[in-house]
Amino acid sequence: MLLTDHMICELKAAQTAMWLIRKYAVDKESGDALLAWLAPYEKFIYRKEGNLADLTDKNKLSKNLVPKSTSKYGQDLIDKMVLLIKEELHHFYQVLEIMTDRGIEYDNITAGRYAKGLIKHIKTHEPETLIDKLICGAYIEARSCERFAKLAPFLDDELNKFYVSLLRSEARHYQDYLNLAEEIAGCDITERIDYFGKIEAELINTPDSDFKFHSGVPA
Repeated sequence: MLLTDHMICELKAAQTAMWLIRKYAVDKESGDALLAWLAPYEKFIYRKEGNLADLTDKNKLSKNLVPKSTSKYGQDLIDKMVLLIKEELHHFYQVLEIMTDRGIEYDNITAGRYAKGLIKHIKTHEPETLIDKLICGAYIEARSCERFAKLAPFLDDELNKFYVSLLRSEARHYQDYLNLAEEIAGCDITERIDYFGKIEAELINTPDSDFKFHSGVPA
């Protein structure tokens, strides 16, 4: 369950970054290239089409991304999110490789409450929507980083080394999200960060009957 949910979380992180680029930063042709980049991974998760071998050479973007002429957010959002997608898809492949080596077959599972619990508090008008999405992304990545560090000592040697190896990129991901949020806001966003911090803390610290990577306290 832990590995399956972890693998799905990696895809969801890549999808979030792709959505941000497509909505706010690039032209249609570039958006279509992003969709094609993630398609093999989405087919595997949602339709159970393909296998480890099919994904080996798929972690590539087919073209350079062109910013929208009307985009206010510039190349920085594109660069940070493309790097994040590359790393999340690589991590997806690594988790699937471990599962395949251990004879763990992928099966669909229901989503936990964590991400939904954050997203439902996002404002519905711009640029606050984008800023809130970036802050939520930062919390998800930061909590993932903490979970990898906390879980690693209790896992077997292979998983221990793997989870420790993820810490640096996950830490950079949350910092990139926060930096982008601050740049786009153009003002102090501490109050909004604290607002989502309280929501996130409640999700993590309250009883949760569903075992997932971002679960709360076991009920």
